Amino acid sequence: MTDGSATENYRRARDTLLGLSGDHRTAVETFRWPDLGPRFNWAIDWFDVYARDNDTTALWSVEEDGSEAKYSFAEMVHRSDQVAAWLAEQGVRRGDRVMVMLGNQVELWETMLAVMKLGAVILPATTALGPADLADRIERGGAKHVVTSAANTAKFAEVPGDYGRIVVDGDVPGWADYRAAATIAEPKIAHPETAPDDPLLLYFTSGTTSRPKLVQHTQASYPLGHLTTMYWIGVRPGDIHLNISSPGWAKHAWSCFFTPWIAEATVFVYNYSRFDAAALLAHIRRAGVTTFCAPPTVWRMLINADLSGGPGALREIVAAGEPLNPEVIDQVRRAWGLTLRDGFGQTEMTAVVGNTPGSPVKPGSMGRPLPGCPVVLIDPRSGQPAEEGEICLDLSARPVMLMRGYQDDPERNAEAMEGGWYHTGDIARRDADGYITYIGRTDDVFKASDYKISPFELESVLIEHPAVAEAAVVPAPDSVRLAVPKAYVALAPGYEPTRETALSILRYARENLAPFQRVRRLEFAELPKTISGKIRRVELRQQEQERAEGTGQASQEWRDDEFPELRRS
Repeated sequence: MTDGSATENYRRARDTLLGLSGDHRTAVETFRWPDLGPRFNWAIDWFDVYARDNDTTALWSVEEDGSEAKYSFAEMVHRSDQVAAWLAEQGVRRGDRVMVMLGNQVELWETMLAVMKLGAVILPATTALGPADLADRIERGGAKHVVTSAANTAKFAEVPGDYGRIVVDGDVPGWADYRAAATIAEPKIAHPETAPDDPLLLYFTSGTTSRPKLVQHTQASYPLGHLTTMYWIGVRPGDIHLNISSPGWAKHAWSCFFTPWIAEATVFVYNYSRFDAAALLAHIRRAGVTTFCAPPTVWRMLINADLSGGPGALREIVAAGEPLNPEVIDQVRRAWGLTLRDGFGQTEMTAVVGNTPGSPVKPGSMGRPLPGCPVVLIDPRSGQPAEEGEICLDLSARPVMLMRGYQDDPERNAEAMEGGWYHTGDIARRDADGYITYIGRTDDVFKASDYKISPFELESVLIEHPAVAEAAVVPAPDSVRLAVPKAYVALAPGYEPTRETALSILRYARENLAPFQRVRRLEFAELPKTISGKIRRVELRQQEQERAEGTGQASQEWRDDEFPELRRS
């Protein structure tokens, strides 16, 4: 698409995808990424164009105490213009890195738009970070300014650096008061002349296997790439969209910022201090939420609550962040008559694989490559395309949705882009219809008795057992089989870590898995997680290795050879 302005081309591409909802094959065959020309700024060239003088609700925020606030698209344009003008007065310039450490509050959306409008670079940070993590991120991210809430300013007392300090909601000595932006009656914001390849976002990964990497995204990679995330979710103009994700992580930008506002939909936010499934469902029904995205962990919590009240106005429901277990899909379908759809992407990219609206869903499959996404499976041994292998992107197709690279890390960049492919580190298989089924991280897949074991496949069976809230399968060193599958299990409410519970879970796994997949050890434990909530299997693998070398069996561990009942079954 090369004729017309950047805005016109962007809209044409978006409307093409909206018009092909439910027709995955045609969308893949016909969709082409739009030409943005020499300059592009999503906040000015897309958001402001349709949002100015638009009284439709852009952001709807509900608090735990029942209070709520609504902001129209027109208000978000004006407020972000005010913030941009004020930030410029504080010295924020094009190319400056601005750390944004805010919760789900209107200032978060205002600031992201404002920083974009100045041509500066957003460095998102979760409010859960402590001083040590903040010091690392400010140093590696090269932050020149920090925007945060009064409740978090004390953390920065221990964070060295000559960076501007901005507080959004209070009087804090040494910090500039963001609220002064509201006094700028007629802010004037000029286009920063950003090019599509100029930097826009710097995201730290969750660090499930190593030190968090620093991902560089451009003015095009997320703003343009999330057109296909919109297609996967099925968000349409006028929808009310809810995504469960914490600010500071890429998924929040995916589904609380770019995707709904690409579609001209309302972003709905429910803030809570402690997750309450019943309260969340009540707000979904009351607000008339139409599209809903949540990680599988949240869906499991919802299932364990009461879904009998129905889905309200929900039309499309999706899961992302971790692989989605078939049992979860089945239970939601039985309760609501809606198909919960899986998708795949990373901080380094937008959604690239998904079960799209109207497409048949195969149990266990996360769907097919999305329009415009050159997904291939590469055999790690031959480096060639295969029906089972690592999920990669073909770099010769110049994937728009892919990061520019890891900042200041040429070694990791070379490894990630080796052989002309972007390597995700995730293993999958593809069937004759093009559906892709996740197997596991390259670091997580292991061999037991010379059989390849996918932890995800075993975990999907384990969580079908009513006692299992969460499970993580890792290899446990074994003198005979080299390694055997061991499950770390977090119990559901009402179950105790007893011999009887262990026997019941091991028996269920034995009855529902192939003999070579047999879970031979089980330990009740709290699962180690990253700050973003993803399970750190690397810690569990290390723990198993250390025990094999010295400490032996754990107190809460059960082994199948300890149960005569299993030998008889």
